Amino acid sequence: MIDELLFSNELKVAIVASLNAGKAIMEVYNTTFEIEYKEDSSPLTEADKRSNSIINQHLIATKTPIISEENRQIAFSEREKWTQCWVVDPVDGTKEFIKRNGEFTVNIALVLKGKPQLGVIYAPAMSTLYFAEKSLGKAFKVEIIKENFNFEDIFKKAEVIRPRSVQNQTIKVVGSRSHMNQDTMDYLESLKRTGNKVEMVSKGSSLKFCIVAEGEANIYPRFAPTMEWDTAAGQAICEAVGLQVISQDTNMPMRYNKENLLNGYFLVSKANER
Repeated sequence: MIDELLFSNELKVAIVASLNAGKAIMEVYNTTFEIEYKEDSSPLTEADKRSNSIINQHLIATKTPIISEENRQIAFSEREKWTQCWVVDPVDGTKEFIKRNGEFTVNIALVLKGKPQLGVIYAPAMSTLYFAEKSLGKAFKVEIIKENFNFEDIFKKAEVIRPRSVQNQTIKVVGSRSHMNQDTMDYLESLKRTGNKVEMVSKGSSLKFCIVAEGEANIYPRFAPTMEWDTAAGQAICEAVGLQVISQDTNMPMRYNKENLLNGYFLVSKANER
């Protein structure tokens, strides 16, 4: 059993927000829903809107500003003054939501001076919650069995997750169901040339971060565009278990609340397995 007192109020707020948002998402998921398309041609459903509204209601009480995919983005001239902020994706993997394969998540991260400090990822169709507070150096996974949850149940049942090491010269690489491209294929070939056997694991949304953090894969190469809200919570969880999330532009850990909220290519792995 994990001591609830170890965790910050901010993490608890983020957990409650994610679970309540997940409930609203599943109410839409189990209906015939309409699909809209934003200016960038990305899909939008009623689930995105409801989830965003619920999460904002919870996080506003912390008096910390919010960057969310579904909020109007505030000018960098204002954002650059922020010491900390929430970074939120109300439904990460909307394409997976539309396909009804269950691999979509709610992502909530708290960022301090550009660095993720805590992360919550909830996959409501799988009833699975991942969370981490980097200062504790641990990340956790728990199955949410009932809607009327309480923290005692969550922390009592949560299990510590850990990454895996390469064994028998087999590298498990997690890739996107929707964004496999030539750069990723070239990277896989480079791994094979080191003499290792390479095995692909496909997964949607920020669950790719989670399966590396819990040892179901070794490496997550992302050589396609993402936004800050796609990655901040996953980075917090991975860094809490000792993994690195390295920008291929800077060769440094990815940072947040940038002027341009678009991420470059990145790689999630142990330091000695990059």
